[in-house]
Amino acid sequence: MAIYRGIATFGLDFGKCPRWLFERMVKLGREMTRVIIAEEGPEAFVRRIADPAWFQSLGTVLAFDWNASGLTTILTAALKEAIRGEEKDLGVFICGGKGKTSRKTPDEITEWGGRLALPAPTTNNLVYNSKMAAKVDSALVQDGFQIYHHSFFFTKNGAWTVVQQGMNTVNQTARRYHWHSQNVKDLVCEPHTGITSQVKLKKMLNMTAKTSGENRVLSTDLVSQQGFYTLLKDIRLLRKYYTPVSRMAEMTAASGQRRLKLLYLENKEFDWHPVVNENFSQSRYLEKILWELCDHKPENYEKLLAHPGVGPKTIRALALVAEVIYGAKPSYEDPARYSFAHGGKDGTPYPVDRQTYDQTIYTMQKYVAKTRLPFSEKQKMSTRLAKRL
Repeated sequence: MAIYRGIATFGLDFGKCPRWLFERMVKLGREMTRVIIAEEGPEAFVRRIADPAWFQSLGTVLAFDWNASGLTTILTAALKEAIRGEEKDLGVFICGGKGKTSRKTPDEITEWGGRLALPAPTTNNLVYNSKMAAKVDSALVQDGFQIYHHSFFFTKNGAWTVVQQGMNTVNQTARRYHWHSQNVKDLVCEPHTGITSQVKLKKMLNMTAKTSGENRVLSTDLVSQQGFYTLLKDIRLLRKYYTPVSRMAEMTAASGQRRLKLLYLENKEFDWHPVVNENFSQSRYLEKILWELCDHKPENYEKLLAHPGVGPKTIRALALVAEVIYGAKPSYEDPARYSFAHGGKDGTPYPVDRQTYDQTIYTMQKYVAKTRLPFSEKQKMSTRLAKRL
């Protein structure tokens, strides 16, 4: 199956999944998981979970709405419950979940590491990757979606997949992010794997883009090679002069003050730049984190991000200094690339990928046929798959 990059966007659900539906998904999910792992092995199962089209197809087969945000949270919860007590036999382990459960992910990984007698470095690496995936999607991909669901799938051999979801309460949508260890070459540079999208945003800061590479390097240099007071001076300078173009015109007309050539940006930048209304210079917490970073002197951008307390505001402050003062512009393009899930029949935003479409259906139908379920149940699952994809 083809693997795509991008972001999946869904309508935001409210309410709870009916108990009868969840129990049904657990039952069907158990059968599907057993068959898939028996056919392809635990590593392949974890890898497939990282493919959003495949993940969405599995949720559809298990009877959840194909285009609802609840599919992410309910499907991962159902799979976690489905394999409970069989994790060691299946070779797959699922940690985390929605809300408060997501914050327990590191503890759950550590607990499994002890029960499986995994080497400490292996367990620590799994915990680190889980934490960094959450940090990247909340601090580096600043798309307005707040992460509220984080699940971590892994095997004894160290293969792992992250499925997490964020919500945007303003436009009532949710967005899902997939990661897989095999595809992550760099945690801070385009690490996402196999994610699709219906909607692309026009205004967002994407520090994971390859085109943000120079900005990432300069952001690191700002705290590792430049003193705290010099950095703080730059930030205060930006806050003083970095004003929306309409307001800048008023100031210029009223006082005759010339706009600093160094800080000049095109009008479109002033219209929507994500940090226009933030006063970095008056944030004591930001100054505290920047002081720590300048003292710690991280070797690279990943270590900068991993430093305790570094969040979206710190990343935006450094990105703005690197962009406006030193000319290293980050990416403001949404990493979303494709429409859910295989294109549109009207050719928007691109024609249906028939090969991927057919392969998805074929693979799922093959799994369904091999489950130990009544024939009538298998028919229902296959029908749902054919209708939704």
